[in-house]
Amino acid sequence: MTAPIRVVVVDDHPVFRLGMIALLSTLDGIECVGEAATVADALTLVARVRPTVVLMDLHFGQDSGIAATRTLTSDHPQVGVLVVTMLNDDASLVAAMRAGARGYLLKGATAADVERSIRGVASGDLVLGAAVAGRANLLFRAGSAGPAPFPQLTEREREVLDLLARGLPNDGIAQRLGVSPKTVRNNVSTLLVKLRVGTRAEAIALARDEGLGAPLPG
Repeated sequence: MTAPIRVVVVDDHPVFRLGMIALLSTLDGIECVGEAATVADALTLVARVRPTVVLMDLHFGQDSGIAATRTLTSDHPQVGVLVVTMLNDDASLVAAMRAGARGYLLKGATAADVERSIRGVASGDLVLGAAVAGRANLLFRAGSAGPAPFPQLTEREREVLDLLARGLPNDGIAQRLGVSPKTVRNNVSTLLVKLRVGTRAEAIALARDEGLGAPLPG
């Protein structure tokens, strides 16, 4: 008999956790073995129960699901992280996949999509929800169409510049990328020098001229 897929649900919204746990209870061969509302509790729980798949939100107040994903995939490479989030922007998608997530699904996905994604991640596949897959395809196509803007910047500095152009403050950028505010401040200072501008406003204007800074979803 095949062992069930063991799932942990990590989200700071209790109603969402309850709904997801109820859904999982109806799926054959899938078993919810725990839930957590904070990143710290999630890391402790995963180390204890060793699930097959972790359903991970991205925002937990001051904590970051990106950072949690990076830690989980580093400490427990056999565990597949499936991000389940409201965030449908490029920066969140790219950051989650770079952190090691095996899947990215938007909240509001159908029960069939959730089941398909869990089974796919458990099998080692890379799984993207339908809406996210379309965005990823555009990202890859854009990446292959020509050189990235501002070649003098590192990839991380371009990410920071893009989020600056979206209107995020340093703390918001830090949370989105799963790094410290100090790291973001250092990135901003460096990219200002490399772009030969004196202010954030000038950097933002340059970034928007190059197509960075698409509005974040409401």
